[in-house]
Amino acid sequence: MGIEIERKFLVSGDGWRFGSHGLVIRQGYICSRQDTVVRVRTLGSDGFLTIKGDNSGIARAEFEYPIPAADAGAMLDRLCQRPLIEKTRYAVEYEGTGWVVDEFIGDNAGLIVAEVELDRVDQAVTLPPWVGREVTLDPRFFNVNLASRPFTRWPAAERAAIVS
Repeated sequence: MGIEIERKFLVSGDGWRFGSHGLVIRQGYICSRQDTVVRVRTLGSDGFLTIKGDNSGIARAEFEYPIPAADAGAMLDRLCQRPLIEKTRYAVEYEGTGWVVDEFIGDNAGLIVAEVELDRVDQAVTLPPWVGREVTLDPRFFNVNLASRPFTRWPAAERAAIVS
């Protein structure tokens, strides 16, 4: 069984940008229940279908399968809830650890989040200077919730508290 173990942080500053190259992601949700999420994604020119289970702390079941990009595009256009999640994903290495930084566009513009995938729940990780507050367990920052309650629709005071 696939298990995803990740921590998520707000990004502060631009130190992560140097030397990083991004890929555009479009993703949408076919099913989003409390205990199960079915997501379709295009990452650059590749397509994926992902099924995720309910969070148990920072871990959850995850099954991801490559699918033809044309199929992923058709599912995004015809089957997924609106709005779609749109972002540019950057791969960034810090002290030997691979991070991804997602810079959201569209309905979630203004939000930048860094994630690190871990091998173990108790794994220590050195935090880069460009990460801020941890939001791993804050449901507002789950992508599925950003699809139903996009960042640009949050009250101005709530958005300002995140990006300042």
